[in-house]
Amino acid sequence: MAFRQKILSKKTIDKHVSNVDFYINDFLLYEDAIEAADGVSSMGMFLGYWFIRKAMWSSKAAIKENAASLKKFYEFMLEKKKISKESFEYLKETIKEDMPEWTATMERYDNPDIEDPEEIWR
Repeated sequence: MAFRQKILSKKTIDKHVSNVDFYINDFLLYEDAIEAADGVSSMGMFLGYWFIRKAMWSSKAAIKENAASLKKFYEFMLEKKKISKESFEYLKETIKEDMPEWTATMERYDNPDIEDPEEIWR
C-alpha cells in the first residue's frame, strides 16, 4: 500500500497524539472497553455526542481536528493490517457525511438561547 508521506511539525504530531490518546483512553474505555480496531463504528458517537459533552475544549474546530487525527490513526491501523480497507473507507465516509451535523450540534450546544436538550441532540 502506498500512503502519502507528509512532514509534520512536532506541534502537529503532539496534537494528533493527544487527540488519539483522549479517544482511546477516555472514550473507548469510558463504559465498556472497546478495542481501538473496533472503534471505527463508534466515530459518530464520539465526535457527534460524547466529545461535545465531555471535552471542555470541544468546539467546531476541535471536532474537525479530532476527525483528522483519528483518520491518520486509522490509516496507520490499516497499514499495519489491524483494520480492513472497508472499515477505513467506512470511517472516511462517516466523517465526510456526518461532519456538518456534528458541527451544527456543537453550535446548538454552545448556544445559550437553547435550553431544551432535545433541540441540541435532535
